[in-house]
Amino acid sequence: MKVRRSLRSLKSQPGSQVVRRRGRVFVINKKNPKFKARQG
Repeated sequence: MKVRRSLRSLKSQPGSQVVRRRGRVFVINKKNPKFKARQG
C-alpha cells in the first residue's frame, strides 16, 4: 500500500472505491490490489 498526496489518479481506475476510515482516506481496489493506497 502506498501513502499518496493525491488519490485522484487512483480513484479513476476501474473497480476502485474511496473509503474513509479512522480519519484517513483509503482507496481499495478488489480487481487490481496494486492500487491500494491511503492519504493522511
